[in-house]
Amino acid sequence: MLAYSVMAGSQPPPDYELADRMALTTPAQVKALSHPMRNTILGLLHERAATVTELATALGRPKSTVAHHVKVLTEAGLLRVVRTRRVRAIEERFYGRTARMFYVALEESGEGDDLPRDFNDFEVAARESVVAFEDGKLWGFIRHARISETQASEFWERMADLVAEFDRLPRSGQTMYGFALGVYPTDQPTLPGAGD
Repeated sequence: MLAYSVMAGSQPPPDYELADRMALTTPAQVKALSHPMRNTILGLLHERAATVTELATALGRPKSTVAHHVKVLTEAGLLRVVRTRRVRAIEERFYGRTARMFYVALEESGEGDDLPRDFNDFEVAARESVVAFEDGKLWGFIRHARISETQASEFWERMADLVAEFDRLPRSGQTMYGFALGVYPTDQPTLPGAGD
């Protein structure tokens, strides 16, 4: 269920109402995010609502290609038409995200649907950050800590709040910055407990 809310005072981007979070509950929804162009489209729509023509111009891709990806995202419930505008005899549709943040909440279905394994935010971030690393402009940290699953979940909630804050920053400047966060189990070695 989506809960739309209007912020008081100056509205942060984008220029339309959207839910803070949305659970992706079907393999089709997760699969819709697996294409780099669709992720870029969702990123652009964090700024403001846009038409297929505007998105095609920003991406430097044919309008038909962008229209296909917008259709996939719309059918998956990740985009929706947020307003329209009449231009001569044509009604232009402005698309917006349905939520600021999407998260996976899939469970194996009884119908044997395989869960998509081809979407990884960190893989996308790694590809995007190569040039910044080569230019000495990559700011990042990686840390490891032995914590409980409950602590990891609580920490994730705090990280999600930071992502929401980043999404609401007023848009300015000429450079689009990436921001990647995550918490995940590893096979890093651990020291034995003090009493072992």
